Amino acid sequence: MDIQLKNRSQKQVVSPDDPSIVLYVPQNDVTDPIISIVVPAMNEKIAIRQFVSWCLEGASKVQSKVEIIIVDSSSDETPQLALELGARVLRTPKRGLGRAYIDAIPFIRGKFVIMGDADCTYDFRSIGPYIEKFEQGYEFVMGSRFKGSIEPGAMPALHRYFGTPATTAILNFMYGTKFSDIHCGMRGISIDALRKIDLSSQSWEYASEMVLKSVHARLRSTEVPIHFLKDMNGRQSHMVRGGWMEPWRAGWMNMRAMFTFGADFFLLVPGVLLLALGLIGLATLSLGPIDLGAFSLSLNTMLIALVVGLQGLNMVLLALVARCLYDGDGIYRRSLLRVFAFDRTVIVSASMVILGVALLAPFILEFMKAGYQYDDRTVLLNHLAIVGMFFFASGAFLFVSMLLMHALNIYQSDRVKSHLQVR
Repeated sequence: MDIQLKNRSQKQVVSPDDPSIVLYVPQNDVTDPIISIVVPAMNEKIAIRQFVSWCLEGASKVQSKVEIIIVDSSSDETPQLALELGARVLRTPKRGLGRAYIDAIPFIRGKFVIMGDADCTYDFRSIGPYIEKFEQGYEFVMGSRFKGSIEPGAMPALHRYFGTPATTAILNFMYGTKFSDIHCGMRGISIDALRKIDLSSQSWEYASEMVLKSVHARLRSTEVPIHFLKDMNGRQSHMVRGGWMEPWRAGWMNMRAMFTFGADFFLLVPGVLLLALGLIGLATLSLGPIDLGAFSLSLNTMLIALVVGLQGLNMVLLALVARCLYDGDGIYRRSLLRVFAFDRTVIVSASMVILGVALLAPFILEFMKAGYQYDDRTVLLNHLAIVGMFFFASGAFLFVSMLLMHALNIYQSDRVKSHLQVR
């Protein structure tokens, strides 16, 4: 098959990093493109001719030069047909939808990228709205099937009325965003932003990862209405080809990506609430027990407050560490490190540990004097000892978290430098 491709192309470019990736360039290749249509394809011989023709028609309607890159891992004639019509064909091993976009990044020549599917369910005859948004300064342009139109039979009822609206609502709730269709496959992004978000997902979950990272990276984002069409006669979608479990598997993979790349949401707000409850309990009972009618709140309650407060503090600090990981451009990370400056944080954490030891020491001494037996007559010392435990552990948590933040800053800065050198 690759021999047939060579006969139809001017040249082939092999990736220096991965010899299994080969780019085939058509005879009538576009020079100096501004827009790159980048679309994965696998065994799409039924739709690929019409799809490339639609892309060419869409390109003819805009002022910018447009290249078409088909990221192909087919075992049928899909790559030959695409190459004949003037598309570049990037042959890659079969490794997943998200990985196809990762493999394509070094070969993209355009300043802006429009993504989608090669099955003619997204109408690439109309790419003008995406280009208009790019010209207005937007970096990430999501298509929205719900703001546009959905042809009858194009989207299964489970996806249309439950899966997509539910996961979109969850993401909007988590991040205060206003997306209407986070799973729309037709989307646009500047090449700088695509490199910046540094995709890692190998399969369906790339879609959620891209949206979440666009939020973390504070990309200037918007939506455009699109028309979603049903499959061509004789063609089965990859969801159908994968069996009845494939939609559920894809849905779970996207949810997993949302949880993974949104870990700070599950840590920060609950952590703040737990920390506040713990501190209230510790402060209220620090000088001794309190009677509330038939109930007496004493050491047992205080120990619960200690655990709750430390768990909350730990979650808050982990959320801040997670945000350092997600912060691609380093703006949030640098501001956070100004608050948790190394010298200042060492002094604060050491002071908390010393204060904790000072509050614990009298209790330990009395405990030793009593022959290592608990003495409930030293009420104040017992309660202050639990407060001391909180300060001691909190100081240690703070110090370790600060070290992680600074280490991540070095790591992320080195990654940015290496990316710039690759470019």
